[in-house]
Amino acid sequence: MFFPPHQLDDLLEQVAHIVRPAGSAVLACYEGAYDLHRKVDDSPVTDADHRAEALILPALRRLAPRVPAVAEEACAEHGLPAVGEEFWLVDPLDGTREFVDRNGEFTVNVALVQRGVPVLGVVLAPALDQLFAGAQGVGAWVEQAGERRALAVRPPPADGLVVVASRSHGDVPPLAPFLAGRRLAGTRKVGSSLKFCLLAEGEADLYPRLGRTMEWDIAAGHAVLAAAGGRVECLDGQPMRYGKPGFENPGFVAWGGAATR
Repeated sequence: MFFPPHQLDDLLEQVAHIVRPAGSAVLACYEGAYDLHRKVDDSPVTDADHRAEALILPALRRLAPRVPAVAEEACAEHGLPAVGEEFWLVDPLDGTREFVDRNGEFTVNVALVQRGVPVLGVVLAPALDQLFAGAQGVGAWVEQAGERRALAVRPPPADGLVVVASRSHGDVPPLAPFLAGRRLAGTRKVGSSLKFCLLAEGEADLYPRLGRTMEWDIAAGHAVLAAAGGRVECLDGQPMRYGKPGFENPGFVAWGGAATR
């Protein structure tokens, strides 16, 4: 049973309400002491990841008891769950390297997927006091210092596109062939799902990602960007879909208003 489109506006507010306490738990670890461990794939995980996920998952079950959740740390510990056509994707702390480096560019992410499409997403950057949210048919917004403003992608700037690249993952050399022939104004490096949010708020235009990502890494940012007028495509031009075997993504390109190949 799907959440109908007319309920997504209210649902977006409820998910934002769920994410904020998780962000506070992450921030408490960030500003204090925490333990850092390595998972089987050698990626880092901290107490903050586990504390945030422990707050988010029960809250989502209370909100929607019949909708399963695919969450990064639960998958790491217990394996990948079976899901249907509607499910949550949860990344309790995206940008763990940024968290460890204490540069503030880490996020808490929750997305709702229906029939392979992220129809709702919330991205909270607790250290920056920024909450990005968006839903299909609702639009996108950012809230900071108690003020909320609408988000929209920008048209292609006359002086060229601003490309967003990962701060912690070395995609830049492989991106050169993809970017060849495009009029570029510069590159901005930023961590976590904030890359999608830069596109959504019209601060950048293009985010190509050729390296490995998981669905929970990008679904919430994808939903915010789509609600702001952008899109995410696989390298063959097909829309990015969710619920794939293994929840692993192929290479992709996120577009703001410069949504041309």
